[in-house]
Amino acid sequence: MIPFTTHSGIAVPLLQANIDTDQIIPKQFLTRIERTGYGEFLFFDWRYKEDGKRLREDFVLNLPRYRGVSVLVAGRNFGCGSSREHAPWALEDFGFRVIIAPSFADIFYNNCFKVGILAVTLEEELVEALARKAESGEGYSLTVDLGPQTVTDGDGFSAEFSVDPFRKHCLLNGLDDIGLSLCHEEAISSFEAARPRWM
Repeated sequence: MIPFTTHSGIAVPLLQANIDTDQIIPKQFLTRIERTGYGEFLFFDWRYKEDGKRLREDFVLNLPRYRGVSVLVAGRNFGCGSSREHAPWALEDFGFRVIIAPSFADIFYNNCFKVGILAVTLEEELVEALARKAESGEGYSLTVDLGPQTVTDGDGFSAEFSVDPFRKHCLLNGLDDIGLSLCHEEAISSFEAARPRWM
């Protein structure tokens, strides 16, 4: 997992409340074996026309001004619905490193940190202010610094956010579940070597 310290990127607004995981990555794409390649199917039913091939020109992620975005400014209860971990996989594969919302569904929130996405919770009025700026100014960029836990822009906006210390440690050091286990590799090897052979 790529360590997360500071990230600056173009922000895109998607303020609709209760965006569920089936909208983030529809169920027909969950049969893939790989963990990568989900980005092209992100928000599939919203991004593509009925034929599943042509992009909808009016969907925010398809607008030329939002090419290369990496910060999503979303509505409350983002990631609700089924607990599919493919949802953060799709967001990460598309290029998102940060999601800012007033609230998140619990399982989705946890899954974000496991793939290196920083999920930031801010007051609803602050999220709405960021969305307005992202909508009105082309190339609007935000900087999210995990050390001091701040969100800033170049226009004087600054807000602090909370994050669990353990999740923060894992992000700063690029540790997913496997990485955390490997931190104890020496102790695991010693334990295995000391076990009776029949076990």
